[in-house]
Amino acid sequence: MATKLLASALRQTLNKTPASSSLHRCLSTAAALTTAPPSQNDEAMTIKGLKISARPLYLDMQATSPVDPRVLDAMLPYYLARYGNPHSRTHLYGWESDQAVETARSQIADLIGASPKEIVFTSGATESNNISVKGVMKFYKEKKRHVVTTQTEHKCVLDSCRHLQQEGFEVTYLPVGNDGIVDLEKLRGSIRPDTGLVSVMAVNNEIGVIQPMEEIGKICREFNVPFHTDAAQALGKIPVDVDRWNVSLMSLSGHKIYGPKGVGALYMRRRPRIRVEAQMNGGGQERGIRSGTVPTPLVVGMGAACELAKKEMGYDEERIRGLQERLLNGVRAKLDGVVVNGSVERRYAGNLNLSFAYVEGESLLMGLKDVAVSSGSACTSASLEPSYVLRALGVDEDMAHTSIRFGIGRFTTEEEIDRAVELTVQQVDKLREMSPLYEMVKEGIDIKQIQWSQH
Repeated sequence: MATKLLASALRQTLNKTPASSSLHRCLSTAAALTTAPPSQNDEAMTIKGLKISARPLYLDMQATSPVDPRVLDAMLPYYLARYGNPHSRTHLYGWESDQAVETARSQIADLIGASPKEIVFTSGATESNNISVKGVMKFYKEKKRHVVTTQTEHKCVLDSCRHLQQEGFEVTYLPVGNDGIVDLEKLRGSIRPDTGLVSVMAVNNEIGVIQPMEEIGKICREFNVPFHTDAAQALGKIPVDVDRWNVSLMSLSGHKIYGPKGVGALYMRRRPRIRVEAQMNGGGQERGIRSGTVPTPLVVGMGAACELAKKEMGYDEERIRGLQERLLNGVRAKLDGVVVNGSVERRYAGNLNLSFAYVEGESLLMGLKDVAVSSGSACTSASLEPSYVLRALGVDEDMAHTSIRFGIGRFTTEEEIDRAVELTVQQVDKLREMSPLYEMVKEGIDIKQIQWSQH
C-alpha cells in the first residue's frame, strides 16, 4: 500500500513539473518527489519576525548538508518495504536489514582505510565524541587521569573534558597559533605519564583549518598515548587514513557528507586495541559500546554517502576550491578590510570564514537574510560574546564580532556564489556608510591610537 501511495505521489509530481525542470527527473525519484511547484516558492513568508520573499541561498554547509538524491534513493526501500529490525535473527526482514547495515559498515570503513569490524554506529559525532573522551578515560581511570586537547575543539569535546574535570581528571587545553594550527612542540611537552588521551579535531568546523594529523599521530605513538580526532568536517572532504594518522578513535557524522541527520559512527582501533566504558546501557548492540536498535535507513544513507564521497572527492574538491576563490576574489575586488580567519594554506576549501572591518556582525547577518550563512560570533544567542575559536586565534574582539562563515558544497553553483558576493558587498557598503569609524579610517585617522573617554 505504501509503495502504491509513493508511486501515485510520484506520478502527480511529474505531471505538475514543467519541462524546464526535467533535469530533476533524471537525477532520482527522490528529487522528483521533492520538486515543489514554482508558485509555492514565490510566496512570501514570515519566520522569526523576518519577512522573506523566497528561500535564501544556502551557504551553511558546515552546519549541515542537503541529502544527495542518490543517498535518498538508497534509503527509501528500508522505509517502505525492507523495514525489518537488523537485530531480528529469525526471518528475512531482519536478515536483509542486517546485511544492509553490514554493507554500510564496509562503505564507511573503506573511506577511512579501516576494517568494518572497527566501525560502531552512533547517533552522530556528538555521541561519538562523548564515548571517546569520557569512555576512554573512565575505562583507564585507575592509571590515566590526564587529557590533552585544544582550545578550538568542538563544544561537545570541550564540555566532555569539563565533565571529566568535575570528576577529578585533569585537562590541558593547548593554545593554537594565529593560523589556528596547534604547536607540535607544545603538544609534545604537555604529554605526561598519566595522559590517557589526546583529542584534536582534524578540520575545524568554524574556520576550516586542517591540523597536521600525521605529525600529531607520530607524537602520540612515540608516547604510547591513544589519539582521538573529531573528523566530522573532514570525512569525504579531505583524504582520511586511520593508519597514516595513527588514530585510536575517530568520530564521524552522516549529515555533513550529504547523508541523513541522526546517524554517525565511531572508529575504534582493534590493533592495538582501544577500550571504552559504554555511555549507554541496553541490549548490547554494537559490541555493547552503543546499545539501541541500529536505524537501518539512516545507516544505509551514511554508507551510500561515504561511497559517493570516495568516488567524487577529487572532483568535488577541485570544483569547490574554484567556487571559494570566486567568492573571495569577488568580495575582495569590491571591499577593503576583508580578513580570512585561519590558515589560508592549510584549510578545507569549502569553509571560508571572513571578517569585515568596521561593520557590526549582528547587523550584517540580519541584512544577509537572502543568504543562509553562519556567524563566528554567538550573536543569535543570549550572549553577545565573540566566537571562542576566533578569540583563541588572537582575533581582535571587534573583528571576531564581524565574522561570517560561508560554507560551499557539492550542489553550490557559480550563480549562487555571484549572488552571495553581490548581496554581501551591498550590505557591507550600506553598514559602512553609517559607520563613523569607517569615515575616520578613510580620513587617515588611526582609531587604535584614540583614547576613548566615558561621560
